[in-house]
Amino acid sequence: MQCADVTPVSTLAPPVVAQPGTTERLPPRHPVAVALGLFAAARLTGLAVLAATAWATGHHPLTLLGRSWDSRWYLGIAAHGYGRTLDIRPGVVYSDLAFFPLYPALVRAVTAVSPLGGGAAGLLVSWTAAAVAACGIYAIGVRLHGRAVATVLVLLWALLPHSVVLSMAYTEPVLTAFAAWSLYAVLTGRWLWAGTLAALAGLARPNGFAVAVAVLATAAFEIVRTLRRGGKVTHSLWTGATLAPLGWSAYVVWVGHRAGDLLGGYFAVQRGWGSSFDFGRGSLRFARHIVLQGDRLVFPMTLLIVAVAVLLYALLLLDRPPLPLAVYTAVLLLITLGGSGFFESKPRFLLPAFPLLLPPARALVRTARARPWHAVVVTGALAGLSFAYGAYLVVLADTPL
Repeated sequence: MQCADVTPVSTLAPPVVAQPGTTERLPPRHPVAVALGLFAAARLTGLAVLAATAWATGHHPLTLLGRSWDSRWYLGIAAHGYGRTLDIRPGVVYSDLAFFPLYPALVRAVTAVSPLGGGAAGLLVSWTAAAVAACGIYAIGVRLHGRAVATVLVLLWALLPHSVVLSMAYTEPVLTAFAAWSLYAVLTGRWLWAGTLAALAGLARPNGFAVAVAVLATAAFEIVRTLRRGGKVTHSLWTGATLAPLGWSAYVVWVGHRAGDLLGGYFAVQRGWGSSFDFGRGSLRFARHIVLQGDRLVFPMTLLIVAVAVLLYALLLLDRPPLPLAVYTAVLLLITLGGSGFFESKPRFLLPAFPLLLPPARALVRTARARPWHAVVVTGALAGLSFAYGAYLVVLADTPL
């Protein structure tokens, strides 16, 4: 993956270099294993809590993890291809064309080469993708702030209130895996990898085009900077920028062609699900309803999580992050805040926005070095919330994720 013809630019993050006389507290050998071990321990503990809750209420945990809500649509596409619709009421038509093709294609590939059924194959794809995503998040954290922050960054991602989705047959782990490694490729000047991985991210989810926007914005900045200096833009940069949006745009055009409206067909499908970009008007109305009248626990928690995400983005900007991380996170936030539809799903849409966790990860590392027990208490509280709320969402809440 080395690209010798690429010169690092100011928008790309230089690697962190330890200062003389300082040492890292993490083991020097295979430090990523520490981060992965903590990630796995967090998610397995969450699964144990979920399983206990499921069995206590007469449910089977693997069925809940592998065949809940959107998972059933993806497994249907994997087994039978596209073509399913549900007429809910006048003006509301659920079509499986709203679901992007990469995840069901991966599930179909696993079922073709193994004895696993659709649900088990979906979980295998999601769990593998979550581990790959954790490695990519760790790599970015190391490059920006060193191993300690990178390890905490991965742990915080595993302990988000909605991190239970990372253990389900959902697409967020797949998107995050391609997004993290595409952004890492941008940070290290590997433009062909960045564009290829961004294209794959665009095939994973509708908000996957945030990765392409980040790659394109950084590439445009580098192109302008290089030309102003009288330099020559490399072929890898041009090619990577060209590849980045192809996955998302190809699927949108394919759906449009199938629906008889090349550019608008996909968005008509989304409107059938009640999803559109209304600059946040629908979200504001629902938030007002929650504040004035209250609702089930899921909705106030959603409002709180989205508000915290906005605050974390402000803190991220104060840290002056590299351009691709700032753009990627901004687009994910814009889609989440400005989109109408299933309000309770907004925290799930923000799961791939891992750069939001950089400021708290740095703060927690500083706390751990100054007051270790304070960091333990904070981490324990986050873990308790994540495990309990995750079990509630999947087993008890009976609201779409």
